Amino acid sequence: MIYTTLTKKALLISFSAHMNQLDKGGMPYVYHPYHLAEQMDDELSVCTALLHDVVEDTSATLDDLKNEGFPEEVIEALGLLTHDDSVPYMEYVRKIKPNEIARKVKAADLEHNSDLSRLNAVDRAALERVEKYRQAINILRGGESG
Repeated sequence: MIYTTLTKKALLISFSAHMNQLDKGGMPYVYHPYHLAEQMDDELSVCTALLHDVVEDTSATLDDLKNEGFPEEVIEALGLLTHDDSVPYMEYVRKIKPNEIARKVKAADLEHNSDLSRLNAVDRAALERVEKYRQAINILRGGESG
C-alpha cells in the first residue's frame, strides 16, 4: 500500500465507515477494501479502493468525501463505482470501463468477491454471483466494448 497523507485519511474513513459491518463470510468487512488497496499502485487508486463502498454502504456522500479533501479524480471514480439499483448491473459496469481508476478498482473488487473460499458455504446464489462477476470482468478487461 502507498502511505500518504491522503491514503491515511482514506484508511481512517474506510475503517470508521465499515467498522461494524461483516462480509458474507462473517469476517470484518473492512478487510475487503484494504485487500483491494494493497493491489493498487498509485495514490488515487489506493484512496478509491479504500473508499469504494463507503457511499454505497453507509450514510456518507460524495460531497462528504469531497469536503474531506479527496481530489476530483477520486470523487469521479467513486461516483461511477456507486451502483444505483435502478441501473442494470452490466450497464453500470459499462459506465465504469472508460475511467481508468474506477475500472482498476472494480476489476480487483470483482476478483475478490469471486473468491468462494471467503464464504462459509457456497450456495446457488454465490455461484450465480460469480458468473455475473465473470461477465463483468470480461467487460472491464476488454472482452466486450463499453
